[in-house]
Amino acid sequence: MSTLMVRAFVAFELSPEMRQQLGAAQAVLRKSSARLTFVDPAIIHITVKFLGEVDEKKIPELVAALKSVKAAPFPVTGGRIMVNNPRSPHTVWCAIEDSGKGLDVFAAVETALAPLGFSRESRGFTPHATLARVKEADPSLFRCLEELKGAPCGSCTIAGLKLKKSTLTPRGPVYADLAEVTW
Repeated sequence: MSTLMVRAFVAFELSPEMRQQLGAAQAVLRKSSARLTFVDPAIIHITVKFLGEVDEKKIPELVAALKSVKAAPFPVTGGRIMVNNPRSPHTVWCAIEDSGKGLDVFAAVETALAPLGFSRESRGFTPHATLARVKEADPSLFRCLEELKGAPCGSCTIAGLKLKKSTLTPRGPVYADLAEVTW
């Protein structure tokens, strides 16, 4: 019998109002001549940890480990919309301000998942919400980012984690919730 693998990640869910404001920012980015692939505003989130391909049989263990992560609800605010690397941009994202609370949860998730064989992230944690992937950069992208300086990106309260399944399709990823941990 073959093993069924699931592409999975752990995320903080944003409020519909905040995703709507980030969608409005995407409208400004669409004026750029850069080739961008936009994230559907309905699925914009903050990735805490990308897990990759996970054996479906390990999901209950994974959920139990995530339930061991203790935190209190905390506020997040969308900050500046920027690229991950100005010289070689791959991603346009909204920086997330969370007073370090996201980093605390990230560290707890890393500790909870390490015994299950998930290696620790070497790059650390930068809370952000991806708005678009850059296929081909263009100077007009930076003009759009300048126009978005100070644009309202919303805020909400993070009150838990979601374990999400990601199915890649030609029209972009489709996400499904596998489990939710609330605080």
